[in-house]
Amino acid sequence: MTDLSHPAPEGVANPWRDLDAYVALPRLGPLTLSPDGRTLLCSVQTIDAEKTAYTSALWRVDPTGERPASRYTRSVKGEAAAAFLPDGSLLFTSKRDVPADGDDAPKPSTTALWCLPADGGEAYVIARRDGGWGDVLTSPDVDSVVLGVLMHGGVDDEVADAELREARRKKKVSAILHAGYPVRFWDHDLGPENIRLKAATLSGDTDRELTDLRDLTGDVGRSISDAVLSRDGKSLVVTWRVAGPKGETTSQLEVIDVATGDRRTLAAEAEVEFAHPIISDDSATVACVASPMSTPTDTYDNKLCLINLATGERRLLAEEWDRWATPVAFSPDAATLYVSADDDGAAPLFAVDTVSGEVRRLTQEGAHSSAVLSPDGATLYAVRTSYVHPGEIVAVDVATAQSRVLPAPVEYPPLPGRLERVETAASDGTRVPGWLVLPEGASAENPAPLTLWVHGGPVSSWNAWSWRWSPWLLASRGQAVLLPDPALSTGYGRAFVQRGWGAWGAEPYTDVMALTDAVEARDDIRDDSSVMMGGSFGGYMANWIATQTDRFKAIVSHASLWNLASFGPTTDAAWYWRREMTPEMLAANSPHQFASQITTPMLVIHGDKDYRVPIGEGLALWWALVQQHDGDPADMKHRFLYFPDENHWILTPQHAKVWYETVIEFIAAQREGRPMGDVELV
Repeated sequence: MTDLSHPAPEGVANPWRDLDAYVALPRLGPLTLSPDGRTLLCSVQTIDAEKTAYTSALWRVDPTGERPASRYTRSVKGEAAAAFLPDGSLLFTSKRDVPADGDDAPKPSTTALWCLPADGGEAYVIARRDGGWGDVLTSPDVDSVVLGVLMHGGVDDEVADAELREARRKKKVSAILHAGYPVRFWDHDLGPENIRLKAATLSGDTDRELTDLRDLTGDVGRSISDAVLSRDGKSLVVTWRVAGPKGETTSQLEVIDVATGDRRTLAAEAEVEFAHPIISDDSATVACVASPMSTPTDTYDNKLCLINLATGERRLLAEEWDRWATPVAFSPDAATLYVSADDDGAAPLFAVDTVSGEVRRLTQEGAHSSAVLSPDGATLYAVRTSYVHPGEIVAVDVATAQSRVLPAPVEYPPLPGRLERVETAASDGTRVPGWLVLPEGASAENPAPLTLWVHGGPVSSWNAWSWRWSPWLLASRGQAVLLPDPALSTGYGRAFVQRGWGAWGAEPYTDVMALTDAVEARDDIRDDSSVMMGGSFGGYMANWIATQTDRFKAIVSHASLWNLASFGPTTDAAWYWRREMTPEMLAANSPHQFASQITTPMLVIHGDKDYRVPIGEGLALWWALVQQHDGDPADMKHRFLYFPDENHWILTPQHAKVWYETVIEFIAAQREGRPMGDVELV
C-alpha cells in the first residue's frame, strides 16, 4: 500500500509512545467551501490550555495547493457551524465572549451567531438568543439563512422560552415528563427542548443584520433530524422522524417552503425509510438514501433514490450496485451524483450517472469524508484518512479520477510500523478480510505478540482512522494488531452482512477466529500470547469470545452488550433492536448465559452516560465476574474501569489517556504473568 505518512515535525514528542503528545495531536474536521470556490476551510480540533477539552478553529486551505494553510478564526472557545454567504462572508457560531448589551446580553454559555467579512476585518455578532444557535444553513445565491434552535415545547415565542429556561435553572429542576419514545439519544436526554427551524433574511452590505426572523416549523417535538436548503433558498428538505405505535420511530422526507412555512411530505412509504437528502443546483431533484426496514431475518438494504422535488415522483438509482452509498453532491448539470460508500477496506468517492446508473470509482485508497464540490463541478475536496494516515485534505479531479494532497493545517509524524491487507477463507469458503498492523522490527527472528481488535457497529468496517481506536499506540509498544472485517461488516456487499444477521455468535465469531488463526500462523507473529479487545459490538464479541474459548491471555471489553434480552428495552433505540433479533435469537447469542465458562482475565470498561449500550450491561458483566471469584478479592485478575461522566466513546483528553494507559498495562501484565501495576488516575 502507498505510504501516505508525512515527516515528523521537529521538536515534537513521539505521540505513538507518549500519550500526552497523542491526545494533544490536532484533528482535522469538516470542510466548508465558499460560493466562488476560492476559500476552502477546514475545522481543526486542538486541545485547550488546561488539556481537559478540545476546541475547534477554522483554517484556510488553498484549493490550488500552492500556499500553506493559514488560520482563519481565532478564539479561546472555538467556532462551529460554519456556512458562507453569497458575498463570501462567513457565518459561524461560537461561545466566545460577547460585549454586554444591557438586559439583552446573553448568558456566558450562550452560543451567538457571528459574521466574518469576506474582505477581512473583525468578526461581529449578528444574532443572539437566550438558548443559543445550532445548525446554520445558507445558500450560495441568496441572502437568506435557516437556523436551528432549541426551544421548549408548548411555548410560542423567544421571551416565554427564555423565561422557562431561566426558571428551571434557578429552581434546579431537570425533570422531563415524556409522552412518547425515545427519551434518550447516545449520551443526552431528549427534551424538554427540541429543535425548531427559523428562517431570516440578511440585510446590509457591510454590517449584516438578521431581519424577518420567523418560525418555519413551530413546536414539532422531536420530528426534525437533518435538513438541507435548496440553492435558490426557497425549499428545505428535512429528514422527519415519525413516532408510531408500539414505540416505533421511522423516517421520511418533508419539504418546507421557506417563504411560508408550508410543509408537505416528499417521500414516505410503509416499511421504507428515507434519509441523507441533498438537492441539485437547479432545485429540481433530491437525492437520498431509501432503505427497506430490517427484520430479524433480513438486513436492510440502502439504495440511492432520486426524487422530483415538485411532484414527489421517485426512482431508484444504480439499483443493482451492491454497495451502500450516501449522496455527497450533484454535478452542476445534475447529470452526475457523487457519493461515498464503504468498499473492501476503504471508503472511496464514486460518480454515478443519474440516467444510466453507471458507477465510476474516483478514488482508490483511504476513507473520504466531508466531501464538497467546486462551483465549476471539476473538483471534489475531501478529508481522507486511513490506517496509514490520521488525516489529509485531497482534491479529486472528477474527470481524470486523480487525487492530489493539499497543504493541510496539520502534519503528522511517521507511524511506528507498517500496514498489510490480510485475508483468509471461512469454513463456507467466504473471503474474510482485515488489516494487520505490524510493529517495526517484526520478523521471523523477532515475532510480535498479537492483539485482536474487533470493530463496533456491527454494520461497519475498519476503513478510516480513529483517534479513539488507534492500533498504532499498541504497535509502538511492539504489538501486532489484527483488525478483522467479519460477517456483518460493510463494503463487501449485502450478502456479507446477511451472513451474520441475527446470528452474532455464529459467522461473525467464526470469521474472527478464522482470520486470527491465519495471522497467528505467520512466522512474524507469535501464536502463544494473543490478547483480544473490542468496543460496542466489538465489546459484545469480546464477551462472546470470553465465554467460548480460553485461547487469549487477556480480553478487554468496552461498552459491551452482555445480556441481549435486558439490553433491548434499555438502549436508546429499543424499536430498532426489536427489528434486529427474535427472542430465540437473543437467547442463542447472549454471552451472559455462558458466564460460568469465562476463565480469561477481563478488563471491563463502561461510561455511565452511554445510552446506546447502557451502564447496566457493564455492571451485570462485572457482577458475573466478581461472583465467580471464590477467593481473596485482591487476587482477582479482572478489572473494571468506570467513567461516571463519559459516554459510549470516552472523549475527553485525560480520560482517553487513562483508557489507553489502563488497557496497555492490563494486557501487558497478563501477557507477562504478573500483577497489574498502578495506573495514575490524575
